[in-house]
Amino acid sequence: MLSPQALSEEDRRRVADWAADCAERVLFLFEAEAPGDDRPRDGIARARAFARGELDAAGEIRRRFVAGGASHAVHSPAAKAAAWSAGQAAGVAHMGAHALGAAAYAAKAVALASPDDKSAGAEEIRWQVARMSALVRSALQRLPLLGADPAGPLGSGLLASGVLGANIRAVQAALADVPR
Repeated sequence: MLSPQALSEEDRRRVADWAADCAERVLFLFEAEAPGDDRPRDGIARARAFARGELDAAGEIRRRFVAGGASHAVHSPAAKAAAWSAGQAAGVAHMGAHALGAAAYAAKAVALASPDDKSAGAEEIRWQVARMSALVRSALQRLPLLGADPAGPLGSGLLASGVLGANIRAVQAALADVPR
């Protein structure tokens, strides 16, 4: 039985493009430090290709760590978070819950890049939620709440704590305010 965090392939394809949008908005933070490293950009492009049905889930499962691995090529926390956002977007082919990870890391990257603007991360989350189509909202609403299901990225691991957990809770709270 699949984890409820996996989502159907159809739903994963729907949320992959949105996750790529989230990651692409902060990609410049990574590219400013590592302009010659195309791993995050490629991960985002692959997420979009998966969304369009051009790539299969099995092939992308093996590649899902490449984009996030680029975080080792940069030093600033904002650039690292941008790479991890791209890695999470690339991971949507494997498990739909990674879309929320892409959003959470993107909002973290924005907040880290703007330490004097205490609302920067929250503003990014508002943009992310406003960017969702009705189909993306519906798919993301099928995911369990953060921490409710231990079998995946929304379990008790890295995404469930600190600012990442707070960001995912903010996105999920916004989804709860939208009729299903």
